[in-house]
Parts: sequence; C-alpha cells; structure tokens
Amino acid sequence: MAVPSDLIGWHKRLREQFPIITGNPDVAYLDSAATSQKPQAVLDAVLAYLSTGNANAARGTYPWANRTTARIEHARERLCRFLDDPEPRRSGVHFVSGATEGLRAIATDWLAPQLRDGDQIIVPFADHAANIEPWLEVVGSLRRLGVRVQARPMPYDAAFDYEIDRLADMLDERTRLIVATQVHHVYGNDMNVHRLRAVAGPHIPICVDAAQAVGHVPVSLAGADVDFLVFSGHKTMALPGTGAVWAGNRRGPRFAPAGWHGSPNTAGIISMTAALDWLDAAGTERIARWNTALAARLTEGLRWLPSFEILGCQGSLAAGTPVQQRVGIVTFRHRSISSNDLGFVLAAEGLMVRADGHCQGDAGEKTASVRVSLHVYNSVDEVDRLLAVLADIDHT
Repeated sequence: MAVPSDLIGWHKRLREQFPIITGNPDVAYLDSAATSQKPQAVLDAVLAYLSTGNANAARGTYPWANRTTARIEHARERLCRFLDDPEPRRSGVHFVSGATEGLRAIATDWLAPQLRDGDQIIVPFADHAANIEPWLEVVGSLRRLGVRVQARPMPYDAAFDYEIDRLADMLDERTRLIVATQVHHVYGNDMNVHRLRAVAGPHIPICVDAAQAVGHVPVSLAGADVDFLVFSGHKTMALPGTGAVWAGNRRGPRFAPAGWHGSPNTAGIISMTAALDWLDAAGTERIARWNTALAARLTEGLRWLPSFEILGCQGSLAAGTPVQQRVGIVTFRHRSISSNDLGFVLAAEGLMVRADGHCQGDAGEKTASVRVSLHVYNSVDEVDRLLAVLADIDHT
C-alpha cells in the first residue's frame, strides 16, 4: 500500500527534526506506544528553560519564579486549546506524572467519596491495566468498609470495539461512571468514545484514557462530551514523568486531587507545551493519516505470511478495506516461535518492538505478542524492512 503522496515531503521534513532518529540510521524505533521520541524543538525548549530561568513555581516572588509560575498556567491554557475544550473557564487541567497516576487520582479522590452501597461502574477489562486497576482498588477498599460496589465489564464486539447496544442495557440509575479508552494500546483501533454520551444519557460521567490518542489523532472535547480525559506526556513527545488530567467539572463535584502537592515537574510541563506546539504545527490529522497508512501497509504485508497471527479486527487487515484501519499500532504472534524470542530476533536486526503482554487486562489476550507501534518519524522503508525480516522467518 502506498502512503498518501501529499505527505511524503511533509514526513521527510518532520523525520529530520528527531535527533535520535537521524543519529541512528540503522535502527528502526517501533515502540512509540510505550514512549515517543522527542523533536529538537522540545529538547531546545527544555534546555532553554533550565539554562536561563530555572526556578520553582508558586514558591517565590522573584522574576524567575514568577515566569515559571506563569509558564505553568500557560501550559494549562495551551492544553485546553489543543484538546478543543469548549468551556475552558469551567474545566480544570491538573498535571500528574502520567496517565496511571491521573486515573488513580480520579478513582480515589473524586469517585470513591461518591460511591454508595449498590452502585456500579463500567470498567474496560480488556484495555490497559492502568485503566482497570485504580477502579478495582477503589471497589476493594470500599468492600472492606462494607460498601458493595460492582465493577461491571465493558462489553466488546467481535471486532474488539465497544458494543454500544449491550452497554446501553447495562446502565441504570445506580451507574456512577463509565470508563473507556480512546485508542486501544494492543489492537490499535479507535474505540469511538464519541458514541458513549448517547447511551450514557445526560447524567452519567465518562472517563477516557487517551494515552494512545493525544498526539496521534485529532482529539476534540467539543465533540465528545466526556468528563475526564487523561494522558501521558512522554507518549506525546514530551519528557517522561509528566501527564495531565483534564476535568470538565460538569457532572458531580469539581475534581481536585487530594493531599499536599509538592513541586511540579516544571521541565516536563514546559516540554509538554513545546510538544503541543510542535504537534499543532505538524497537524494531528496528517499524523493520523500517516500512522494509519503505515499500519495498513504492515497489516497488508503480514496477512500474506501464514506463520503469523494478527490480533484485533480481522476485517481491517487488507489495505483497501472499508473497515476502520489501525491507528499506528499492529500486534501479532508467530504460530510457533515465542513472542519474546521473536522480539530478540527483531532487535538483532535493529528493529525495536515490544514483545510481552502489553499490560493488558485479564479479559484481553492471555498469550504474549509482538507490538509494532508507529509514529510520524517512522518511514515506509522501516515498515518494509520489518516485513522483509518477518517474511524470511515465515519461510524458514
């Protein structure tokens, strides 16, 4: 499958902006769902801050401290614009260390105090463990106090998408939260969370894990009507150790993480602002088109290799299918070689993939697999190189 011709020059210009990519021409980094690489503009922004105005935010009144405080407030405003927040004056942005901490803060600090005996929440048990364990932790803690809350499984259809009709039948006046994922971290499909509000009605809050969506596909809060959106900065071309919780504050109490909060990860927050600027300039719609085209090229090649099993919707494997293609994530297994061994073989060829269970919940895959996760710095040649190695393995 050919990639969109109008993106070829665009991609070349963007790829050249990643020093770790251009500095390692013999290596294909194919693990962006774990963490993304950083463009030079992000690295420059962090270095400039640390070398010209490093200070603690909200702790002093001298110029460097005041500028740092202002930059963090600007980061909140910038994030709201990036997410197309329709009501930024009502909503709140809270910086956290990553999606896992953010989801746990919502579970323990916002949800738990509202739950009563007999309530239920909807949890996607085939998604990432970070979007499962915090909710189960709250259910378990309340059970020890004699409060019985049911965590009911989000239903999936045969294409590994949420089954909206079945979900609608599960909801009632005791449903306190629906938890979902925007882009699945194993199957690579957009879970179409914009459909949830129609079945949830006007009162049930919705929390979305967007760790594999922000920076990969266009994200518009104006069209989703969700209550929480959480993501990790390091998967969005920012530094490790930062992330954000966006809270709409339209249903239930206003979200505020509990406890005393120490010094923020200022360099990480500044890197996130720079990353959002870079992503906006690159165009998330074009990034999504590029990543989807590369994933389609990979699935089209893999489906002709009988030794390999591709996970997820089987109707979306062909490049020309009308079924929704994977958004830059393709996961597969060899039918006789273990995924860990396959990962070592690929690493020896300079192909950096992830080979394990991918932190998927108990309702997901039970056997380890190889995940290829692509981003804007990946090339057609890298996908073809991977396919050539897999074809050699298939023929042995």
